[in-house]
Amino acid sequence: MTELADRSIVALRAHHDELAKVVSALAPEALHGPSGAVEWTLAQVLSHLGSGAEITRATISASIPGTTAAEADNQSIWDRWNAASPQEQATWFVEHDEDLVAMLEALSPQQRESMKVSLGFLPEPVSLDVALGMRLNEVAAHAWDVLVGLDPEARMSEESAALLAEHFTGGLGFLLGFSGKADRLSQQAIVALDGYELVIDDAVRVVRGTSEGETARFSGPLESAIRLLSGRLDPEHTPAGVEVTGNVTLDELREVFPGY
Repeated sequence: MTELADRSIVALRAHHDELAKVVSALAPEALHGPSGAVEWTLAQVLSHLGSGAEITRATISASIPGTTAAEADNQSIWDRWNAASPQEQATWFVEHDEDLVAMLEALSPQQRESMKVSLGFLPEPVSLDVALGMRLNEVAAHAWDVLVGLDPEARMSEESAALLAEHFTGGLGFLLGFSGKADRLSQQAIVALDGYELVIDDAVRVVRGTSEGETARFSGPLESAIRLLSGRLDPEHTPAGVEVTGNVTLDELREVFPGY
């Protein structure tokens, strides 16, 4: 899956460069403003992304054969970031996210192919592309949180949305088992997306392609569907023309994906 890892690293670089540019242009008072994450300011979103970058870098570095990188103390990292000022959180985000992306870009093709990463909360180490899918899912969602706090018409990157759809059909599919609430639907739904199907029965999963068994259709850009999966397609931020027809409504799907 080296190619998927390669494309994920490219996407992480694109998100970093965009957010670094946005952060550099922000007035200090803007960091106290609201974001797309209802309970967080812009600075708090950047703090979450920055502390995540620090933890992810330590986790992946420790998985490189022959390295002696120390295991990250997540709680102490979170405490340090939470105690920082909004300006420090923004500045540190740019620094730590750059360190992470640069480290990923420096990985050799052999390392990208063979590396196994222990995420800590799963029973077994995962391939690098799964670890990168986790980080890309976090970055794409929270980058949107930052951008939409400044522009209510902001959209998720279509490139990242396409990559995440691909990740969800593979090793990242387990994440939908945590975040999706299949029991909130009273009946099974197979929702056709753009080249994919969202299946909701006793669990939630995304599969590639289409079948004759679809019961509903999501009409709209793939980025909107991916935002739906992370609870970021509320009515206020749903583009015109996005709708769901069939045996389930868009509001019912919003209940299945309350967000994180």
